[in-house]
Amino acid sequence: MTPPGRARAPHRHRRTYGAAAVTALFLSPLLLLLTGSLREPGQPPVVAPPLIPDSVGTAAYDQAIREGDLVRAAANSMIVAAVGVPLSLLVASLAGFALTQLPRRVTATVIALSMLAMTVPATALLLPRFVLFRTLHLTDTLVPLIAPALIATSPLYPVIYYLAFRAIPADSYDLCRLADLTPMQTWRRMALPQVQPVTAGLAALTFVLTWSNVLDPMVYLYDRAAFTLPLALRALAAMDPHNQPVFLAAAVLTTLPALLVIGVAQHRFLHAYGPRGAP
Repeated sequence: MTPPGRARAPHRHRRTYGAAAVTALFLSPLLLLLTGSLREPGQPPVVAPPLIPDSVGTAAYDQAIREGDLVRAAANSMIVAAVGVPLSLLVASLAGFALTQLPRRVTATVIALSMLAMTVPATALLLPRFVLFRTLHLTDTLVPLIAPALIATSPLYPVIYYLAFRAIPADSYDLCRLADLTPMQTWRRMALPQVQPVTAGLAALTFVLTWSNVLDPMVYLYDRAAFTLPLALRALAAMDPHNQPVFLAAAVLTTLPALLVIGVAQHRFLHAYGPRGAP
């Protein structure tokens, strides 16, 4: 009889090979982005940066950080992500768990309304949101960028958590009731720890969406001191659109945190949450 660990090993290998294939797919444009940023600033623009630049240097990075004020912009983006991502996951997980406690007819109605809300274009909400934040004197602050976390960023997130919580065996919920745990205690002590892969995946997705959000900063931010990285990158491109190395260097610096978060989430999926007992 084949040991369970050996039977699960091919499954782990398939996941690893799949992750490697996806990584290779996105590696080429990232490599061109990196090599283009190592060219000397002020050189004529090219259609595609060479894989190996004639002269390699980091002057473009120094110029991008200085002219684009990327340090302050990175701090603003980090504040938005540090507050918005955990808040979004908290709201989504609580809403998803609450759906498991409701009658099925009510749950089905809420999920249907959530799916309907996803069909509303984001641009259709810009004007009412702008009027609201303008009336509250919150424009030109980071509050409008964090506010979507109060509704879990996307209507899809509570539904994903709901499906994850529904997948937990009913015996686990029965044991919590026998232990006289409140719904909040059940959510915190039993349910949430069992859906950590879902939390890791949604955290990475929310971080990337928050980090790369350029539409909301364009609407709500006017003071350069409040710019986030995408908006600073756009302003840097407008300063000297022909200086490709400087813009590409800023793009590399902007992309690195998102790549790091995705890499950590991928590692968690491939290793920490792999089948138990697999070699």
